[in-house]
Amino acid sequence: MKVVTLVGARPQFIKASMVSRAFSAAGIEEMIVHSGQHYDRQVSQIFFDELEIPQPEVNLQVGSGSHAVQTGEIMERFETFLLAQDAVDWVLVYGDTNTTLAGALVAAKLDIPISHVEAGLRSFNRKMPEEINRIVTDRLSEVLFCPTSTAMQHLKNEGIDTTVCFSGDVMYDATIHFSALAATKQNLIDDVPADYYLATVHRASNTDNKKHLLEILAGLGALPAPVLLPLHPRTKAKLDGIDVPQNIHVKEPVGYLKMLQLIKNAQAVLTDSGGLQKEAYWLKKACITLRQETEWVETLEGGWNQLVAADRQAIQEAVARVPALTTPQKMFGLPLDGGTASNVIAKTLLGYNS
Repeated sequence: MKVVTLVGARPQFIKASMVSRAFSAAGIEEMIVHSGQHYDRQVSQIFFDELEIPQPEVNLQVGSGSHAVQTGEIMERFETFLLAQDAVDWVLVYGDTNTTLAGALVAAKLDIPISHVEAGLRSFNRKMPEEINRIVTDRLSEVLFCPTSTAMQHLKNEGIDTTVCFSGDVMYDATIHFSALAATKQNLIDDVPADYYLATVHRASNTDNKKHLLEILAGLGALPAPVLLPLHPRTKAKLDGIDVPQNIHVKEPVGYLKMLQLIKNAQAVLTDSGGLQKEAYWLKKACITLRQETEWVETLEGGWNQLVAADRQAIQEAVARVPALTTPQKMFGLPLDGGTASNVIAKTLLGYNS
């Protein structure tokens, strides 16, 4: 069986690191294609090196662009690649990026079955490009791998009747595996303060809206400890001409192992990233989400994740509640058989083609 996996963004590299291992162990031939959506070394090649992901068969080198331009460029180049292959049993896509949507559209038009990892997620906010991408991809996919029972219910509510599988969350696999590895590494976070908050901001609703960005910076600036803010260069450029509070330390992007260690040792995590919300929860760390909604509603239980949007007062009030958190987290995203999500995905695809 041959699977072509299309990836292009940091979270997809992390997920692929686990599923590719499972494919190899199951004897599945996999060809990884990199769209080039994320292309700087700090958010691309470092993950292939650090997580020991097989090098891509090809890099489509699409680079930056508007949603239409980026999606269209990936479609054109990915179609050319697929047409040059002798036989492809599956195209596998992850999550909800422009790479995900483009891969699904091309595969559907070439009549190649699509498997979607992290299917069924909904924010119910169609102003988010990611919401459009995930809805369309779910509709086109032959097999949908859902990370949670909530995601399964969303697909049922929408009447999707293709093969829907509760796989568990591949990111849980990665968090547990790589956090243990990170703990064995020396000097990963020797360059950070003893007490700090960890923050990330990357969504267009926060970075492209100056009012929102200023509110977030003001909220972070009022916190009683240094705030580490790793930023991609393109996001960092949004700060040009803005006075960043002195306690905010803007950093270059960091690798996955260092990020896991930063989460584990922070007082709390403040982010608009879906992945970081889950990683913080699984690592037993409080999270303040800089959005009005989350796809990962499981993280809200017990107050371990709080939704505050871009509001300086709400940010400060949420951080003040963190020390009072006492309810134990309930783990979610684990497969029903107690194994790993990655193995469920490999076994399901093998069984589907047998």
